Amino acid sequence: MIVAAVLWIYLPVRRGGWLMDDLNYFTENPLLRDTSGLWKIWFEPGSFIEYYPILASAEWCEWNLFGNDTLGYHLITIVLHIANALLVWWLLGKFGLRLAWLGGLIFAVHPVMVETVAWMSELKNTLALLPFLLAMGAWIDYEKDRKWRDYGLALGLFLVAMLCKISMVTFPVTILLYAWWTRGRIGWTDLKASAPFFVVSITLGIVSIAVGTWFQQHRMVLDLARGEGVWSRIACSGLALGQYFLNCLWPPGLMPIYPRWGVDPPSPVQFLPWPMLGGMVYWLWRNRAGFGRHVLLGLGFFVLNLMPFLGFITVSYMSYTWVMDHFLYLPILGLIGLVVAGLEQMAGRFSRRWYPLGSAGVGIGILLMAWESHGYASAFINEQALATCAIECNPGAWTAYNNLGVALQDAGRYGEAVDVLEQGLRIKPEYVEARYNLGNALLHAGRCPEAIERYEEVINMQPNYPQAHNNLAVALAQMGRYPEAIEEFKAELQLYPNDEATRLNMEKVEQVEKAAAQKH
Repeated sequence: MIVAAVLWIYLPVRRGGWLMDDLNYFTENPLLRDTSGLWKIWFEPGSFIEYYPILASAEWCEWNLFGNDTLGYHLITIVLHIANALLVWWLLGKFGLRLAWLGGLIFAVHPVMVETVAWMSELKNTLALLPFLLAMGAWIDYEKDRKWRDYGLALGLFLVAMLCKISMVTFPVTILLYAWWTRGRIGWTDLKASAPFFVVSITLGIVSIAVGTWFQQHRMVLDLARGEGVWSRIACSGLALGQYFLNCLWPPGLMPIYPRWGVDPPSPVQFLPWPMLGGMVYWLWRNRAGFGRHVLLGLGFFVLNLMPFLGFITVSYMSYTWVMDHFLYLPILGLIGLVVAGLEQMAGRFSRRWYPLGSAGVGIGILLMAWESHGYASAFINEQALATCAIECNPGAWTAYNNLGVALQDAGRYGEAVDVLEQGLRIKPEYVEARYNLGNALLHAGRCPEAIERYEEVINMQPNYPQAHNNLAVALAQMGRYPEAIEEFKAELQLYPNDEATRLNMEKVEQVEKAAAQKH
């Protein structure tokens, strides 16, 4: 059922195109075309935005196997998702749940998984979760039998997970939460056993943050500035937590880009999620001798693994939205476990004559989730479909207008691209990338004077934007303004001295200028 459901749900995207960050991770990632790329991935931190060497090695292998044919990428992600669903079944079984298979099935078909499975850049999620689940299973075995083989296996698998994605950093706290759940306390022995996991977690966490910060400051054109103060971030994180919880419980309202609510300054109502959560935790703690202990385990796992994505730390995506569904790929396991355990408790309290009705209800719920996921997956077929869906769900999603404009431009529909990009800039005039892409669309449409104006605006806003200097030079050359074009080529080469294509273009323009001067 799990395999069949996943294959049917993701049938629409088996040949889906590149989306958003796929350009950075695959099609425009120089490491994937570099013969020494694997060496740089492992031993030259800063070669890419993230230090995830196992993930980057997998992407390097994919690119060299499949190139621009996206079928292979999608098949690998789908197979990994199936494997993860089966491992969820296996892991929940270690908690003694008879309906563990149902947990694996819910994980397989839940609509919040679509953003991860249908988006090739999120290979990091499907790849990292597999060793995380195996590490958790090995740790449970170690807790039962105290065999050092299981301990070493758990530590090694956790290291693998961390080298796939830094968000696996919460594993050491997760095993302490498990220790509390099994024994009702966290003892000195538990702290000593978890110490090596914390060492791995903290060390790789620092490396990853340092590499990401350096890369964003030196290699990317991003607006990461946030003016919100501490109270605004606290309010924002509570609202984000509530949104994530709602998306898990009621997924029909999912969208590619959620509205970015204003929290500067925050209103008193925006702080409500935190006291509500605090009251629930207090009530569960009072009942920890019974059901409260189990709910605290599942809810604690959910909140703990969402903490890195709640807005306390500034990340690039927060410039256009506060929440993204792919961050739920790991945390949702806590809620799935609670649902399965709750259904088992209900089954034990009702007589057997109610079993057919209950089974039918669960079956209908699974079918509805699978149907919703199948339909939502269709939005991830290509950039144009995804951006259109995002705008329909959230008309204020200015980054979606940029993505749609680029997609239309790639399709040769330059007039439509200009209109869409201008709509996005009316929503966010300071969006540098959209202004640059508008210049490209105007240039391709033969409207060189307008394109030059847009490129000059981009350079005034972001002087170190190399592509803007290069394309401005091209537009100036087409207008016969050769000296100015040469100066812009030189400006681009100051930023990227090894750009041979730009150097060749500059030499051609110099030759044309020289020929024109001799003719004159």
